[in-house]
Amino acid sequence: MDEAVCVRGLCPRKNCCGSLQVPRPVTVVPKLSMDRMKNSMLLAGSALLAGVAAGFAFSRVRTRYSFRGRSVIITGGSRGLGLELARQLAKEGARLTLIARDPYVLKRAEYELSAIGGDVLAITCDIRQQNEVNEAVVRSVTTMGNADVLINNAGIIQVGPMDEMKLPDFEEAMAAHFFGPLYFTMAVLPHMRANGGGRIVNIASVGGKIAVPHLLPYTASKFALVGLSRGLRSELIRKKIYVTTVCPGLMRTGSARNVIVKGNHRSEYAWFSLSGSLPLLSTNAERAARRIIEACRRGQAQLVIGAHTKAAVILNEICPSATSLVLSAMNHLLPAEKSGTGEARRGHESQSRWSQSWLTRLNEKAAWKNNEMLAGRHQPAT
Repeated sequence: MDEAVCVRGLCPRKNCCGSLQVPRPVTVVPKLSMDRMKNSMLLAGSALLAGVAAGFAFSRVRTRYSFRGRSVIITGGSRGLGLELARQLAKEGARLTLIARDPYVLKRAEYELSAIGGDVLAITCDIRQQNEVNEAVVRSVTTMGNADVLINNAGIIQVGPMDEMKLPDFEEAMAAHFFGPLYFTMAVLPHMRANGGGRIVNIASVGGKIAVPHLLPYTASKFALVGLSRGLRSELIRKKIYVTTVCPGLMRTGSARNVIVKGNHRSEYAWFSLSGSLPLLSTNAERAARRIIEACRRGQAQLVIGAHTKAAVILNEICPSATSLVLSAMNHLLPAEKSGTGEARRGHESQSRWSQSWLTRLNEKAAWKNNEMLAGRHQPAT
């Protein structure tokens, strides 16, 4: 029976409240017909497919970007990942400007790339000094004709617990990972704008997404670089200048032997070199370089390299508390501080039986290939 409303004094039924019960009006909501539902679903599906097709077509258009004849500036291009990027770009016919501090290692890289037919200009430059950066960009543009692509790859890594790190360590990391890329970006932008577009690739790190323990100056500065890179993309894309943020995990570049180690030097270097050598935890540098070049070609917004790296980043975004617990547990397993003096040594000066075992063979092989064996010998581990 429909719900009713009593009107007192008018109800004819016995034993009632003495009111007439009048049915309450019922509002009927018409159901959406099956035809309308089907049409709505078809429209939504068509819109989705159209969006995917448009995105794919746009991606294909940008994929046609060729590096042949393009002027590419690579900071940290004399060794490690930077050298691997230079090798692959040289094969594509790019005109390369390599930026590095060590003139001896830089000369070796220039000789190798020239031997495979690369058009190479090597410039000794400290990316932490803005006047040197400006001079390097002017020289590159004058010699190579333009500044089409900038790859900010140069960096340093300080390994050790927080208690061993001093304020200069953080300043050094920020100078290399934030101000260096900023100086180069500011120097090349006028040329890219005049040319109607360009590409900028900032090599950050998973350390710019997740604060890994015993790498605090490194992760703090990489977080800053990620923020800078994303902000630049938002503001420059309308000028057809595509900024790509790259966040790789550990890579087998051979650069581990040149990291700066503090605290319990042998133990700190052992865990770091092992992590960067094992195939399940690290990525082949050649494969990583290929993916970075393709992301640059497409003008991709972000590239995270490594399945385990992607999983860690997603977990951190979804459940930061759980990630914090995992990292805290990891910190308990890492070596404790040794003296608090902050004494710095290079990785190759902190060798132990673990860091020289068969477990690190892949990284040692990469060090020979990527010009890392003699790097850092002329520079103190400040």
